[in-house]
Amino acid sequence: MDPTTDNAAPTGGPAAARAALEALRAEIAKAVVGQDPAVTGLVVALLCRGHVLLEGVPGVAKTLLIRSLAAALELDTKRVQFTPDLMPSDVTGSLVYDARTAEFSFQPGPVFTNLLLADEINRTPPKTQSSLLEAMEERQVTVDGTPRALPDPFLVAATQNPVEYEGTYPLPEAQLDRFLLKLTIPLPSRQDEIDVLTRHAQGFDPRDLRAAGVRPVATAADLEAARRAVAATTVSPEITAYVVDVCRATRESPSLTLGVSPRGATALLATARAWAWLTGRDYVIPDDVKALALPTLRHRIQLRPEAEMEGVTADSVINAVLSHVPVPR
Repeated sequence: MDPTTDNAAPTGGPAAARAALEALRAEIAKAVVGQDPAVTGLVVALLCRGHVLLEGVPGVAKTLLIRSLAAALELDTKRVQFTPDLMPSDVTGSLVYDARTAEFSFQPGPVFTNLLLADEINRTPPKTQSSLLEAMEERQVTVDGTPRALPDPFLVAATQNPVEYEGTYPLPEAQLDRFLLKLTIPLPSRQDEIDVLTRHAQGFDPRDLRAAGVRPVATAADLEAARRAVAATTVSPEITAYVVDVCRATRESPSLTLGVSPRGATALLATARAWAWLTGRDYVIPDDVKALALPTLRHRIQLRPEAEMEGVTADSVINAVLSHVPVPR
């Protein structure tokens, strides 16, 4: 995922919003090396009002990525370390008794932010995991029967460690389906890793983004203008049919026990529109669908155990589907 840069001079409105969001990549690169695809995926999620599951081994700058994105967008961010003893109220907030007034008042939890980093979400039991479901779907939190709206924009970026499963609680399929994208954060290349160590040798402090030169280059207003432009991006009937055919083909794959649901098809259409707009077009083409198919669909399918034993992966199944489904001309 690497959208081309729009070289046209910004003239206000959607063009200025696109230029501002494009500038995010360069700004975040001041703190995070070599994660352009993940940055683009997070921007796509913000444009679609979706949420992101980040999967990568410890130490690949997942937390730094979210903090840098928040700083470059001038948004509030909070981090919650999910542990086995974390309670739902530790995330959503709770009613606290005030002895002076003899009344209960609501104390907001960390979910009341713009960018919530749910670190190692699979280390907490399902009861606490599910505390995020209402926030992710309804963008509100209900405590003691009273719904409380969350800020806008609002994005949950949940992380998972793909190599350590002892003491974890895998997310159920229904909850995975709530995430718009699943982004894999790979280990850096040799040159990227050299760049990281060089920066640290020169005094880079990941806890001080301002000293690293990260400055706000886009605002919530830019994001809202971009969302309106994405909503106006044209989708032809042929593209809609292509998205449906791709998703239906996963349900017929012999390697899967669970294919992509209609919600997944809707998500793929939304992310393809956002991608098309980011690359400078006001209409969607089949390549947009292909570009976002893996991150949008890989967590919405379930492999058969025998296929998994044979080395089949979710990505390989989706690639096979894309190679077989006829592409509209």
